[in-house]
Amino acid sequence: MSDELDIIGADLTVDLPGGRTVRFAHLDYAASAPAVRVAADAVTKLLPLYGSVHRGTGRRSQKSTLEYERARDIVAEFLGCRPGDEVIFTRNTTDSLNLLARSLPAGTTTIVFDGEHHANLLPWPSPVRLSAPSSVASAVDALTSALASSRGPALLAITGASNVTGEIWPVRRLADIAHAHGARVVVDAAQLAPHVPVSFDDLGADYIAFSGHKLYAPFGAGVLAGRQDWLDEAQPYLYGGGASAAVGDFAGDVTWSTGPARHEGGTPNLIGAVALGAVCDALLRADRAALLEHEQSLLAGLDGVSLFGGEVPRVGIVSFALPDPSGVAERLGRDYGIGVRAGQFCAHPLVRRLTSAATTEGCDTATGLLRASFGLGSTAEDVTRLVEALDDLS
Repeated sequence: MSDELDIIGADLTVDLPGGRTVRFAHLDYAASAPAVRVAADAVTKLLPLYGSVHRGTGRRSQKSTLEYERARDIVAEFLGCRPGDEVIFTRNTTDSLNLLARSLPAGTTTIVFDGEHHANLLPWPSPVRLSAPSSVASAVDALTSALASSRGPALLAITGASNVTGEIWPVRRLADIAHAHGARVVVDAAQLAPHVPVSFDDLGADYIAFSGHKLYAPFGAGVLAGRQDWLDEAQPYLYGGGASAAVGDFAGDVTWSTGPARHEGGTPNLIGAVALGAVCDALLRADRAALLEHEQSLLAGLDGVSLFGGEVPRVGIVSFALPDPSGVAERLGRDYGIGVRAGQFCAHPLVRRLTSAATTEGCDTATGLLRASFGLGSTAEDVTRLVEALDDLS
């Protein structure tokens, strides 16, 4: 792995009770990933020239505008954008999906599985919610039935990888079914993009949303990319400067911009966009197959752990059903220097279902889930420490 993808703060240490000091094992990448070197370097390089974007003729403004649009071009390349696609910078994945939800043509039927993160479950107006499938075949059957009964425009909103189980969804297969029925597809790639290459062609997507803070660029930028027509026909997501091409003398006399500017009202997050572009550029040049292989070796190190979903393709995210997940997470942080997450992970329906399933499959004292998630800075030592700590606490 190149130095530009080194984790900032990888050598962070924490003091444990009894006076011992250990390297902090960050195993909560699914919530937020630390910055990598290339993101921090890009921000440091830009700061002396930081200025307004699309709003000035001075050196700072010109340079800032150039770097902002360059970041947009890099993200477009990262996603394999097609002619007619546009890249809109947002705050995060939640913001991106809400933007698209407000851009749907009137009467659009949105179909979503209830195993989704709330960011892809809650924004859609009157969605058709399908039960989280137990298999690919059941997902295909449920989607086919829902599409057959829909009328007018339709949208399938689906995750690329579960933020709870790490399971990689069969997006392309489901997208092909959606397209066969004339529907469009948006992919929540927040948990997929940090782990595997993501492209419109591979996924069969019409729209892709993801976040910088999960892609090692935690500076407040996200992306919605995809087909321009619905976005240009919708009302602006934010009313204000930049979104308006011309404003007349009377209320309502406004000509709105087209393209990304239509939904990027106000001064944009230049720092976030540039950091995100820098990481996307580095990942385009990285050996993603080798990075994924390392991550899979970490998953293989979880000896004796029964994973939800069984033997399915997954990214580096695992959840454990435990009697007291919050208490265990607190102990892992305080006594072992390991950062994980306990709770419902903004996916309440799925976590309830998995917890219930665990209580009927041998873990009858389970009250919830604890999640560990891996990323670029994760090591075999981190996994060993986690397994040994969980054994100590069991």
